[in-house]
Amino acid sequence: MSVQQAIQNLEAEIIVVDNNSSDDSCAMMRSRFPHIKLLQNKDNVGFPKGNNIGVAEAQGEYVCILNPDTVVAEDTFEKVLAFARAQEDLGIIGCKLIDGTGKFLPESKRGIPTPWVAFTKIFGLYKWFPNAVLLNKYYAQQLTENQSGKVEILVGAFMVMKRDLYLELEGFDEDCFMYSDDIDLSYRVLQKGKANYYFHETTVIHFKGESTIKDGTYMKRFQEAMNFFYKKHFKASVFFSLFMKMGIVLFSLVKMVQGKAAPKTKAEGYLMVSNEESVAEKLQARLQKIIERSTMENGKIVFSQSISKHKNVEVILDLNYMSFKEAIAFMEKNTNNFFTFKLLPPACDFMLGSNSSNDRGEVINL
Repeated sequence: MSVQQAIQNLEAEIIVVDNNSSDDSCAMMRSRFPHIKLLQNKDNVGFPKGNNIGVAEAQGEYVCILNPDTVVAEDTFEKVLAFARAQEDLGIIGCKLIDGTGKFLPESKRGIPTPWVAFTKIFGLYKWFPNAVLLNKYYAQQLTENQSGKVEILVGAFMVMKRDLYLELEGFDEDCFMYSDDIDLSYRVLQKGKANYYFHETTVIHFKGESTIKDGTYMKRFQEAMNFFYKKHFKASVFFSLFMKMGIVLFSLVKMVQGKAAPKTKAEGYLMVSNEESVAEKLQARLQKIIERSTMENGKIVFSQSISKHKNVEVILDLNYMSFKEAIAFMEKNTNNFFTFKLLPPACDFMLGSNSSNDRGEVINL
């Protein structure tokens, strides 16, 4: 829905590739978005092949690889395309990504995970010495989250590039099922003499936890993905191979622990950002909770006394009242450890959101 809003002033098309969903996603797509091109695969062919199938159907000069668990602003594509046209050595453009709580996702910009860079990531050295050039390459810390510039690796949740370049590279490597496919594509773009860019002037929500559950299968696939990248692009010694095997296991275990969703904390109060009384009344009946209305100063919430007593507040952003861009900016400005956010899309009877970057996104029917 946000993508539709974002292409209104552009000559663009939306192509959705479904990798054999087990729910009623395709039926929903046909019912709600009958004009959007839907490609249904009979099997889960993986992220790389799914995207390659979609790009093969595309007609535009540029393509955007976009995860289904994302929300873009109304001017996201216009801003990115203007930036793209100003670059002579354009490879891939990524943008600022935030999770469902409004927090910046550092993987929005990364460096090539060489053995040393992987070592600094696995052992957390980049956290302890963020200003040390030799230790801060994994998350491309030479740029802050609010600085645009050249980076080496971008994340597959949002990638914009020329379609001809994508086809010249034969897209994502289909031998990699997932997890290192975006690293591989970014790296191959660099090998072509092109430059990849992190663009901070637009923000996209990525409900990151929706993409996968960090279980044993995740660990296995993550190891396979990292092995795939190193075997393809680096000539490794026996020592290097042993180090990487140990590092991948350790890194995968850390990701599993990080990825275990924390028990969901029940909201103690609900705050409605809207000017529609009827919407608030409908939500109140569904949630069986008192929903308070908010006021704002300079884009930040001003609490009532009763709401301010609660530690866990669910903020419901009514997109009948504000734009996607305004909602994204609101989340960034008001993010803290006590807020969770839910988006109420225009003319819809459901809310969506997630409570952390490791928590699966959810749809709440009203």
